[in-house]
Amino acid sequence: MVSFLIRRIVYGFLVLFGVITVVFFIFNILPGDPARMMLGQRSDQAAVEEINRELGLDQSLLVQYGIYLNDLLPISYHKKDKASSLYYYPEKYGGLTIAEFDNSALVAKWPYLRKSYQSQKKVSEILFESLPETAVLAIASVMIALLFGIFFGIISALFQDSWMDRFLLLLTTSGMALPSFFVGIIFAWLFGYVLSNYTGLNMTGSLYEVDDLGNGEYMNWSNLILPAITLGIRPLAVIIQLCRNSFLEVLSMDYIRTAKAKGLSFKRMITKHAFRNAMNPVLTAVSGMFASLMAGAVFVEIIFSWKGIGWEIVNALDKYDLPIVMGAVLIIATIFVAINIVVDILYGVLDPRVRV
Repeated sequence: MVSFLIRRIVYGFLVLFGVITVVFFIFNILPGDPARMMLGQRSDQAAVEEINRELGLDQSLLVQYGIYLNDLLPISYHKKDKASSLYYYPEKYGGLTIAEFDNSALVAKWPYLRKSYQSQKKVSEILFESLPETAVLAIASVMIALLFGIFFGIISALFQDSWMDRFLLLLTTSGMALPSFFVGIIFAWLFGYVLSNYTGLNMTGSLYEVDDLGNGEYMNWSNLILPAITLGIRPLAVIIQLCRNSFLEVLSMDYIRTAKAKGLSFKRMITKHAFRNAMNPVLTAVSGMFASLMAGAVFVEIIFSWKGIGWEIVNALDKYDLPIVMGAVLIIATIFVAINIVVDILYGVLDPRVRV
């Protein structure tokens, strides 16, 4: 089990390294002057040169890549020379010096994602302020998809080829075919505008809202309902299909027929034997779904004005604020890798054959 865990972690780090490399080179071949964006068009040349030196933009592309990796590493190498792009700024990096040499030092710190070109605020602060809202939206969507998907998937399998099975298959096909942005617009208009007097829901709104009476922010959970259902429709359809097919496959196994022949009750046969084995494909699918929902919530967040990472990405692209976009991609990739490692471990616990 330990070697299985080590392999998965190493694989995860290799995936992250590949994502970091691709993100850096793609965004660094795009046109634009970061120094001018940070300082404004009327900035003097000395200030521009100082920003270029600090970011390493006066170096070759490969050297810039090395500086970027150094910024992201939790233990990074820095020089004591203020004229160097690797100079350690405590107010910028934070962290703690763990080893000092003649002209350099090793520093333990959180990964540094640079600063926003527009607000001059740390990208990590901007994204981690919006991450909880995207996480809440993704978790709510996955929970809706799991609870209803497993239930209807089992019902569809147990009543195979009945009218109920055909009706559920029609719904799942429609759910996978309809794009989220189209469903979001329809839901916002229908339930947030036309039927708002009956539903009590708004067309738009985020988790945190400002009180009109000046009492500060408050959490409005009702704003979560429409975007969570919209984002959860496609995962719901996929889980119903997966659960149905997996259950039908498990119910046709020899050990199920043997249990049935020995007189085991139908309820015990389903809950004790069939359910656990049928959940393996669903568990694997949910891991990818959650990570993809974290990344794919962009359209839904814009439609419902849900101020999460997707909202920040669209605003950053509109302003050409590339560090925010790069940081968002890396955070989503890290979440994706971490979730897949956890699910692989759970999958290995459920099915020991996976460890081999």
